[in-house]
Amino acid sequence: MSDDDSWRRVASRSEIRPGEVLSAQLGDEPIALTEIDGKVYAISETCTHEFALLSQGFLEENEIECPLHAARFDVRDGRCLAGPATLDLASYEVKVEGDDVYVKAP
Repeated sequence: MSDDDSWRRVASRSEIRPGEVLSAQLGDEPIALTEIDGKVYAISETCTHEFALLSQGFLEENEIECPLHAARFDVRDGRCLAGPATLDLASYEVKVEGDDVYVKAP
């Protein structure tokens, strides 16, 4: 781990499985972690439309669908793909060291 203290350990790599979403915390911010093609991604867990938790939504390939009103987002970069949401999600830089998953705090 580098001396840069903006990286925070948020989960174990073994907890993150393809096709699933893991809820975690980055300080006070709820985040969602998922794996696509062997790479781990982190986005804000809260839908930008009505504040539902995306970890309770539906993941298909690289898209997560909000369980409340079916807004869709790309988990790789937080981009809003379908309404009723219109705002992108926050997306975070991730690094894996051994079994530790670190997310860079904004």
